[in-house]
Amino acid sequence: MSRHAKLAAFGGSPAVSPRARDLPWPVIEDADRAAVLAVLDGDHLVSNADGPTRVSELEERWAAFCGTSHCVATSNGTTALTTALHALGVGAGDEVIVPALSFIATGLAPLHQSAIPVFADIDPVTMNIDPRSAADLITERTAAIIPVHLHGHPADMDAVDALAARHGLAVIEDAAQAHGATWRGKPVGSLGDAAAFSLQATKNLPTCGEGGLLTTATAAVAERATLARQFGEEMTAGRSRDYISHILGWNHKMNPVQAAFALSQLDRFADYEAARQRNVPPFLSRIAGLPGITVPTVQPGCTHTWHILRFRFDPEAAGLTGVTPAGFRRAVHRLLRAEGVPVSRYQVMPLPEQKVFTDRAGDSHGHPWARSAPPPRAPHPVATAVVDDSLTLQRRHLHPDAGDALEQYADGFEKVWDQLPTVRSMARALT
Repeated sequence: MSRHAKLAAFGGSPAVSPRARDLPWPVIEDADRAAVLAVLDGDHLVSNADGPTRVSELEERWAAFCGTSHCVATSNGTTALTTALHALGVGAGDEVIVPALSFIATGLAPLHQSAIPVFADIDPVTMNIDPRSAADLITERTAAIIPVHLHGHPADMDAVDALAARHGLAVIEDAAQAHGATWRGKPVGSLGDAAAFSLQATKNLPTCGEGGLLTTATAAVAERATLARQFGEEMTAGRSRDYISHILGWNHKMNPVQAAFALSQLDRFADYEAARQRNVPPFLSRIAGLPGITVPTVQPGCTHTWHILRFRFDPEAAGLTGVTPAGFRRAVHRLLRAEGVPVSRYQVMPLPEQKVFTDRAGDSHGHPWARSAPPPRAPHPVATAVVDDSLTLQRRHLHPDAGDALEQYADGFEKVWDQLPTVRSMARALT
């Protein structure tokens, strides 16, 4: 593309072709359709059938994939998190440390257990929980910590596990975005007391809608989670259902149609992941040299699965005087979208600033907030800065044939950066 080409926002031709703007995900093949139809034509449409189902098969394969002993399938990633907290004994009045930047479910899961989320700041490079910030928040009421492997990059599990061990805390990995990621050679999902994965249709391992997987190496945790996901009932193969609830439970089951679709996708997961590892790093390398942009990186000893790509924008480094990071981000957002680069904001505020937490929303009596001392608070300047100065690329790059589209996205970035004076004028107006 020629330098100083007219920007699409001002009448020029877009850098990205229409076909490259919205690559389908998940990729649905005949094998996926056949797997779903086999369940519909079979006998087991629920997971509590007597004998093996596609749900139990998925549980066995995912436990093996994560290198752990047990997997409990649930209805979605949020119920996997909530069930993990329940199975580990986290409940009323407890405090759970979570990162200030994550999807809302990470903060809501403790509330559903009548526990209180306490928000730690994040690392500016990985954007995962900062263990030093977390350490400052520990009180006698702290029961657990939820490190999130945000965007597919593992959290610093050495530091998190060490912190938890010193204070006797449960560790629940939020691995919703990190299927297949590794830390020091070990798969996520095997690095804490339990872990929660999402199979929502946008994830690297998707199902046909919603689904969740809870992994743990502890038999007692798996047993309690299995009870909790179905009304607290003991379901034993070869024995008729007795409808007796032994513990407080929910209806958090996955159905075999969801499991069959996920199993079919799991058959191709390694190939798709290899394609991402081929496609994404060259794209990031190409735009990393543009002044004022920071691209995702991989820390030593880690595997990044590139679920989401987040770009941070620094006006000073780009030579844009008199421009705020938010103004720079707004201008770049408009210009890149006009070029056909499908960037978006994703989060619009750190978790602690969500209304459900600032208003201390709870049950009709104001619990859990009303019956507990005020939780500790910590500043979260890094999380705030990341929300203000960043944009994300989601879903499109997950397609195994996304290489050409990513090349066009890089063309779009370079085209915008070739005209930084125009960006400066827009950014000042949008500051």
